[in-house]
Amino acid sequence: MVTSEYQITGMSCGHCEASVRTEIGRIAGVQNVDISAKTGKLSVSAQDPIDDAEILAAVDEAGYSAVRVP
Repeated sequence: MVTSEYQITGMSCGHCEASVRTEIGRIAGVQNVDISAKTGKLSVSAQDPIDDAEILAAVDEAGYSAVRVP
């Protein structure tokens, strides 16, 4: 299992979390999405690595911006 961490800006509620979770869930291979509007943290787990560009594009599609956290 490969897990990638991101910091998202602009989220403020459960609806925000749901929007991002829905978009990330559309990416092939994603097995788990853990997200918190309170902290702005996003964790994406998959069996194989997923290109950061796909994750960032999905977050953008949901209406937010994100950066990968090392």
